[in-house]
Amino acid sequence: MVVPEWRIAVMEEMRALKQNNTWTLVELPKGQSVVGCRWVFTVKYKADGSIDRHKARLVAKGFTQTYGIDYTETFAPVAKLNTIRILLSLAANLDWPLHQLDIKNAFLHGDLEEVVYMRQPPGFESPDTQLVCKLNKSLYGLKQSPRAWFDKFSKVVKMLGYRQGQADHTLFVKHSNHGHITILIVYVDDIIVTGDDSHEMTNIKLMLAKEFEVKDLGPLRYFLGMEIARNRKGISVSQRKYTLDLLAETGMLGCKPSRTPLELGNKQALLEGKPVDVGSYQRLVGKLIYLSHTRPDIAFAVSLVSQYMHSPCQGHLDAVYRILRYLKLTPGRGLFFAKTDGSFCECIYRCRLGWFDLR
Repeated sequence: MVVPEWRIAVMEEMRALKQNNTWTLVELPKGQSVVGCRWVFTVKYKADGSIDRHKARLVAKGFTQTYGIDYTETFAPVAKLNTIRILLSLAANLDWPLHQLDIKNAFLHGDLEEVVYMRQPPGFESPDTQLVCKLNKSLYGLKQSPRAWFDKFSKVVKMLGYRQGQADHTLFVKHSNHGHITILIVYVDDIIVTGDDSHEMTNIKLMLAKEFEVKDLGPLRYFLGMEIARNRKGISVSQRKYTLDLLAETGMLGCKPSRTPLELGNKQALLEGKPVDVGSYQRLVGKLIYLSHTRPDIAFAVSLVSQYMHSPCQGHLDAVYRILRYLKLTPGRGLFFAKTDGSFCECIYRCRLGWFDLR
């Protein structure tokens, strides 16, 4: 039985693909390889855990691509969490607003440099099943899609007068003639906009909307699994939902909490026990590493267990579960960027942006 929400999601995806002129149906040239495709269904959640929307993606089977034939360069930068934390600190201290934008179907906007042929989407085949899709635009799943999208976005914002950062290529800065500043940082299709130039912040939203289908999410509240709240004293960043989901996934929601993330004075216990599954251990520690970006209180313990990624034993896994028991006690703990009088922060901000200009 087809759930109506999924049918709507599939039709919305196909509408976007056709509107973007993503492909042209052609006969497959002799000797050319063809890439498969499939539908991927996901449920998007809000920060409070409630369902936001059902999402369907037509995804190319990029693992069937051949290097040098239907793809070459694939690298695309992503925003550094350190950069995001610095922006949050500046916004808290300088009373900058924080806005969030979402680019719908971002990868469909990238321009392909290579010729790629793909099979017709399942459920939407034309009567002539011998035809294939010659891609005019990039598509989710292709190896070069992230790079093609980022190159397109960078080109657009640079034409609008923004300069790209050198230490973090996902950071874009624009200075006005009146000494004001606007900053963008992009993580795939999620964008944070901040600064003290309200006119330019409004203008960049309008200009991006002319190039892409943009959804204005309003004030920044949820970004990359981080919940962001703001009051007169500053900005708080936590990963409560992420933490609770991790505890539920590992069956630790009902565990006995621990007051510390690490057992002191018992390092020998880490080296004891039988070997455990490497893949499961690495996935679990990887999630803790991401969580430690907003939880400095577990950073040392996580760095310790991450030293044994290639040959973990039961003692190492027990130490990981000790961290989870500590998280059970403090699921909502995180970072707080307190607002100061602003004078020192203003000095650092001006110096750093002056250095940025010289780059």
